[in-house]
Amino acid sequence: MTLTLADVRLSYPDGDSRTVVLDRIGLVVPPGELLAVTGPSGSGKSSLLAVAGALVTPEAGTVTVDGVPLGGLRPAERDRLRRSRIGFVFQQSNLLASHTALDQLMLIAHINGAPGRAAAERARRLLARVGLADKAHRRPHQLSGGERQRVGVARALMGDPAVLLVDEPTSALDHDRGTAIVELLRDVTHEHRVATVLVTHDTQYLPLADRALRMCDGRLVDHAAA
Repeated sequence: MTLTLADVRLSYPDGDSRTVVLDRIGLVVPPGELLAVTGPSGSGKSSLLAVAGALVTPEAGTVTVDGVPLGGLRPAERDRLRRSRIGFVFQQSNLLASHTALDQLMLIAHINGAPGRAAAERARRLLARVGLADKAHRRPHQLSGGERQRVGVARALMGDPAVLLVDEPTSALDHDRGTAIVELLRDVTHEHRVATVLVTHDTQYLPLADRALRMCDGRLVDHAAA
């Protein structure tokens, strides 16, 4: 079991009270599964990713990534685990304007302390896998929106993560390009045996996922029953 949340609770101050955004969440995402999570704005989808990605500590419950419980880690250990075992794909590609596609991936290798020939070869393989082998030396302004998101997927896989967390990757893309991105995420999830959580408001993409859940009032429910 690569990603596990058990009885997770998270709330935020709201005047004199607190608003519960995650209400006793229980979730298991095994290796090689693409889980899609939908729900209206404010339902807790982004908070779910933040907790799963070791960015926010829940006030109750446990989060386990690749067999490691996050609650017992010191801040530096959490940072190290996040860099090495969790990959993020953002709503906006967040690429560095001055860096080529290859440079974007190599930066991850440098951050993880593993630059060199092997890292460069891995970066080129990943760019080839996402269909950008011939655009490795192009900068973001020379790429389309879909191509920039593909670089983002390759970058997220650069550290060989156990968990891939994806936040609304199709929001700025048309249907065809959005479908291509979700299909790519599904395929690399299966090939790399990574546990992937895809947050999306576009229910049209749910058939491409292995499983779909809906966030309602801070709880996860089966999408068909929502």
